[in-house]
Amino acid sequence: MNLLILGGTVFLGRHLAELALKRGHSVTLFNRGSHSDVLPDIEQLHGERDGDLEVLKGRKWDAVIDTSGYVPRVVRKSASLLAHLTDHYTFISSISVYEDFSKQNLDEEAVRGKLKDESVEDIGDGNYGPLKALCESAVQEKFPGHSLIVRPGLIVGPYDPTDRFSYWPWRMKKGGNVLAPGNPQAHVQWIDVRDLASFVLDLVEKKQTGVYHATGPSSPLTMKQFLEACRDTLNPAARLQWIPEEFLLNQGVAYWSEVPLWIPKEANMDGFLAVDNRKAIKAGLTFRPIQETIRDTAEWLKTRPTNHEWKAGMDANREKELLTLHCDKNE
Repeated sequence: MNLLILGGTVFLGRHLAELALKRGHSVTLFNRGSHSDVLPDIEQLHGERDGDLEVLKGRKWDAVIDTSGYVPRVVRKSASLLAHLTDHYTFISSISVYEDFSKQNLDEEAVRGKLKDESVEDIGDGNYGPLKALCESAVQEKFPGHSLIVRPGLIVGPYDPTDRFSYWPWRMKKGGNVLAPGNPQAHVQWIDVRDLASFVLDLVEKKQTGVYHATGPSSPLTMKQFLEACRDTLNPAARLQWIPEEFLLNQGVAYWSEVPLWIPKEANMDGFLAVDNRKAIKAGLTFRPIQETIRDTAEWLKTRPTNHEWKAGMDANREKELLTLHCDKNE
């Protein structure tokens, strides 16, 4: 196939491009050129999605995969142009599109979130999910019956720029007393970027349409099982110290960012890390062992600069302070 990937040099796009080449596809990337040193052997067309798309005109592709759409106006602009250049459009959305995560096992038909003002383009302040939902609608409008919407959960693995999963392999590798947050039986979900890339390409090759959740693993996984897998895989000497979420919240600890993968009960988001992924599994989504994702992430982290500024995770001094405070409180 002759594929166009919008984005293609950062995280999921990079894995998609590399895997597509391995499968024998012809790949073109459209991006701003900010990472032109990545995948230098693949044709790259440079431009701004919110600017001039002239460089795309006059070309034809068998399918387009959009990994970098966040604002509906911008997505509609590129989809309008590409509607004349391809007959299949895949949009990488997010499970964040849903209005209410208070219940577990949401399926693809659950109600999506809405913006009071649909002209808003700031992805902060809770707008990210509803904006993604509007982006989905823009694609479906321009490609009626010819679009594929994939809603991943938390995407993890090598090249992850968010650190929301990477923190745990890194922290466990360091060893010592590791702050483990909240309820050990809380559900967690994620998708290895390589499993996601494989699933997306499988569907694109079939010109599949419709909407699919893409998150895993195949059976429920708890925070305790995950952290113990990190420990057993990377550093069996590390010691998990479980701290109740009430204590963490009282100390002003930020869930999800300061302590990745932790969402307290009071957030009323039990379903955010427990969506229904059966439709995608039936369509062919598979998952590598979680130990492989943990190990490969830890190996990739070794390649980053030592002065890397972490975007998520807890400061070592802060963690030590909290562990000591909790210990003193319970003596």
